[in-house]
Amino acid sequence: MLRHHGDVDAAGELLDFAVNVRLRQPPEWLRDRLIAALDRLGGYPSAEDDLAARCAVARRHDRSPEEVLPLAGAAEGFALLPTLRPELAAVVHPSFTEPELALRDGGVDVTRVPLDPADGYRLRPEAVPERADLVVLGNPTNPTSVLHPAETLRSLARPGRVLVVDEAFADAVVDEPESLAAERIPGLLVLRSLTKMWGLPGLRVGYALGEPELLRRLTHRRPHWPVGTLGLEALLACCEPDAVAESRGAAELLARCRDELAAELADIPGVHVALPAAAPFLLLRVPNGPSVRAGLRQHGIAVRRADTFPGLDEDHVRVAVRGDAENARLVSALREVVVPPASPEWEHADEEPVATVTENRSTTREATR
Repeated sequence: MLRHHGDVDAAGELLDFAVNVRLRQPPEWLRDRLIAALDRLGGYPSAEDDLAARCAVARRHDRSPEEVLPLAGAAEGFALLPTLRPELAAVVHPSFTEPELALRDGGVDVTRVPLDPADGYRLRPEAVPERADLVVLGNPTNPTSVLHPAETLRSLARPGRVLVVDEAFADAVVDEPESLAAERIPGLLVLRSLTKMWGLPGLRVGYALGEPELLRRLTHRRPHWPVGTLGLEALLACCEPDAVAESRGAAELLARCRDELAAELADIPGVHVALPAAAPFLLLRVPNGPSVRAGLRQHGIAVRRADTFPGLDEDHVRVAVRGDAENARLVSALREVVVPPASPEWEHADEEPVATVTENRSTTREATR
């Protein structure tokens, strides 16, 4: 189950709410940059290309180029974690399953740190085992859409511990208020992705930020040329000031669409929305989840099953945030396929009551100030 990803749920001619990618293709200006780089594919990626990409990322996050590692997608960063040879890895759940899978496949002892839905899936640092010398969590977290305070994450740092923060969706949060990307904390490793914001899942490009020595340990036995010419060009292009400004505008639009979608979904009897939400997706709990997913498919809509995330069950689904027209289609379809259970006990089985629309918008403004 840890190997399941949303692209499987979205297979076929369906309106895709399963995959958390903002665009169906890269914007025209980025396509033009990639097309212009095609003529360089006759040679290996050069040291100059690599340095230019690292410098662009470094300027974006006020780091030095030596603190930047281009990756073949954030997933490569997870795949490299076993090379750090931790004795005990603590993975916070529910969250993206790729890190745990990579660690287990690499022979690393893994313990799960489950977050309580009744507590809003908030991270309590004392729940992380003190002896864990590697800790992994997402911020904002997939699939709960929770944005943990940076202060809470900093409190997890320890001498001899590597703290891995998956910030694949951080650029979809306005102003990235809780990001640690610019912070030089010993043992901190931040992983970022271009996939979600720029419509590049087929290119596989991202980057890691951390101390140079930690990055050197991470890349032990890494093959030559792991990131190709097009990936390096994408890193360079997407970290330039105009692109960063565009991503901020996109994050503002996503936040508005998310808040409106959350309010409309919460108004459907039987649908519970995990709030507050900070990412470009929402975690829902619905009665008879498999039946709801099947009903949505009959309406031509794909959502992400969420029972593959540790700590969630078959009644949980994740939905990406789309534009107004597509979101309205999802809401309409859910109104038709969700049949509220007769028992009132189901409503509060494992979650607090859904926040009001006013409370949700107020929380979101605070989170994205």
